[in-house]
Amino acid sequence: MRLRLLWPGKTQNRDMRNLQEYYINRIKQLGKCELIETREAKGIPEKYPEKIIEMEASGLEKHLKDDYIICLSDKGKLMNSEQFARFLNKISISYPYTITFIVGGFLGLADRLIKSADHLLALSKMTFSHELTRIVLLEQIYRSLSIIKGTQYAK
Repeated sequence: MRLRLLWPGKTQNRDMRNLQEYYINRIKQLGKCELIETREAKGIPEKYPEKIIEMEASGLEKHLKDDYIICLSDKGKLMNSEQFARFLNKISISYPYTITFIVGGFLGLADRLIKSADHLLALSKMTFSHELTRIVLLEQIYRSLSIIKGTQYAK
């Protein structure tokens, strides 16, 4: 299974960045994983949200190929960890290309990215910061790979 994670900008919070690196390293022990932090829309005032979303979407799109694209969205499907593991395993068996997760910036994702996704995933009905969303996603990917591989994972 080849996984790619895309999101605009680097994780700024040092503690979250450490957790991010921790989970990326754990995931890489179970499969191939690539993290790409694209250009964040800096310098554009927040009063122009369309410009921010457009700039970030363009940066994300440059890294998409024949991937199976999963966008994180509040409109996505909710799954528990076992369901998510079965879902990832099924995709990895039936789809020969990279599975790419796209996490939006603080304003979310452009509609065209959401519409072009193969799957929309929601992590919760609650709203998380985009940086915390990254950590929750990484932890769930690691948990799912552990379930798929049959290795121990603390509950």
